[in-house]
Amino acid sequence: MATPLHNPVSPEVAKTAATQIVRTLRDAGHIAYFAGGCVRDELLGLTPTDYDVATDATPDRIAKLFPRTAHVGASFGVMLVLVGRSQADGVIEVATFRADGTYSDARRPDSVRFSTPLEDAQRRDYTVNALFLDPLEADASKRVIDLVGGVGDLRAKRLRAVGEPALRLREDHLRALRAVRLASRLGFEIEAATAEAIRSEAALLSGVSRERIGDELRRMLLHPTASRAMGLLGELGLLVPVFGPVFERHPPLRAVAPGIGSYGVLAELPRDRSVSLALAAVVLEWALRGPLPLAAIDPMRVALCLSNQETAELRAIVECASSILPESCVRIEPPGLGLLALSIAGQKRAMSQPGFAAAVALCGVAAKGNVEAMAAVERVQVQYEMLQATPSGLSPVPLLDGAALIGLGLKPGPVFKQLLDRVYDAQLEGRVCTPEQAVAMAREHSA
Repeated sequence: MATPLHNPVSPEVAKTAATQIVRTLRDAGHIAYFAGGCVRDELLGLTPTDYDVATDATPDRIAKLFPRTAHVGASFGVMLVLVGRSQADGVIEVATFRADGTYSDARRPDSVRFSTPLEDAQRRDYTVNALFLDPLEADASKRVIDLVGGVGDLRAKRLRAVGEPALRLREDHLRALRAVRLASRLGFEIEAATAEAIRSEAALLSGVSRERIGDELRRMLLHPTASRAMGLLGELGLLVPVFGPVFERHPPLRAVAPGIGSYGVLAELPRDRSVSLALAAVVLEWALRGPLPLAAIDPMRVALCLSNQETAELRAIVECASSILPESCVRIEPPGLGLLALSIAGQKRAMSQPGFAAAVALCGVAAKGNVEAMAAVERVQVQYEMLQATPSGLSPVPLLDGAALIGLGLKPGPVFKQLLDRVYDAQLEGRVCTPEQAVAMAREHSA
């Protein structure tokens, strides 16, 4: 099947192009409609990001009618019609109505056969994604083709599986995560039978590739409704399949109004947050409810296919946060030494880390309602401002480097770092203020 592509063209241009594709197919004697998520979003008054077309024309016929096509998923009846001269200019996915065969790999059908609009609607995941729309129909009451009760579910703000929920989930286990993402983003409730099927099939999510799971979670965490999505993952028993067994002892946090215990920390993050910051908020919120090993970040990296940089950023933020908040508030194991218990040099080094500002912001949210925690965050903020105002600042350029040590006749080796760190600490604390003083201290400690 074709991988969904994000159109670089505007929604208006994409809609115009999709409408023209429908008109061309109709003029050639074929059935053609808008299909899937674009129909759902238009009916909800949202702006679709992509427009898909469903038709009874076969891939060969589509290729003849539209010279600029890409055969990305032709074996599954999916063609990409180019808006411009290449895929970089945008594409419209045009798919032949089909019925799917069995899903032996719980991801994609073993075979497909071209079929009718009804069978095509019946193979889709959720009723609100199984609607068709005729953009050429002048009568508004006839524009929507609803073969599975999707319009009623849209009006009721309900997410319901097409047909038998368990069967839909067994065909593609990732549909469980898609349900969470859609329900949270649209503000829908998941229909009872569908929710129960997700709970009973949750363990099967382990058979889905970690890349696909990580991609779905990223899309949840970077959306403004991330807090509700995380709450739904817990309610539906999906936390362990997604994040791994290390989180099994943490009871689910419910998807309710923002507040500590309901992913309130995550809810208050800026819209342009990174995945690392969002995950740090999740980890911190779990640590508010019970002890969480810092080592849990490593299996999270594997479970979500995080990059090395994302993992390092996540670890830095969590470590900083655990050094700011008192153990009575957040329990990260092993507990770190409190930030203000460090030497002045140690404090400056910690405050210069990339994750420090993000950690302070997270702690400020997590501390709400806890007098001791709020006082701890305030003390750190005051200390930060005071150290930043010192003559050397937080992270001055070192007065001494390896070349200077070689100039003193020292041979490169493990002692280099120890000596450079010692002199730099003295510089941070104002005991060394000039290159001459730095050299003199290096001579004294290397003798």
